Amino acid sequence: MPSDPSALQDADLVTALAGGDRSALAELYARHAPWLVLRLTRRCADRSLVDEVVQDTFVAVWRGAGRWDGRGEVAAWIWGIGIRRLLDALRRRPAPMTAWDEWHQDETQLQESAEERVLLAVQYGDLGGALDRLSPELRAVVQATVLDGLTTREAARLLGIPSGTVKTRMMRAKAQLREALA
Repeated sequence: MPSDPSALQDADLVTALAGGDRSALAELYARHAPWLVLRLTRRCADRSLVDEVVQDTFVAVWRGAGRWDGRGEVAAWIWGIGIRRLLDALRRRPAPMTAWDEWHQDETQLQESAEERVLLAVQYGDLGGALDRLSPELRAVVQATVLDGLTTREAARLLGIPSGTVKTRMMRAKAQLREALA
């Protein structure tokens, strides 16, 4: 690896990381942690949980670098790890308080946001099962555009495919989801 990891593309950094290069991990972290924190914060109001998830994500990147298949964008791979880590962390949280009196007694406890509840419902409900049955290519488009709220152009850039392909895959995914949920 060159003496300056910032000169490398993300894919080259993951390859170097698979070989045990810690400077590659530092560079990936510097490039991707800021946007990962921002995107996860939009889904979870608990900043300490988001920080923990980001750290867990990069530990998983370190451990799983050798399993990255080289397809798609590294950022999409990191996002997939990060959002799954967030869902896992949310599942481990205690059940949200339901009675006003209990909440009023401990106002310092954070309530689960509506988005957190939706993400958990997507993961475990009928929709989660239908999403799991989609091909990885279709699921990635649905996650990028619907769950992450990216535009077609942003999703295309993130996934490393043309915008027209994003639209086509989204149409196919919608048809398969309609059929699975009917």
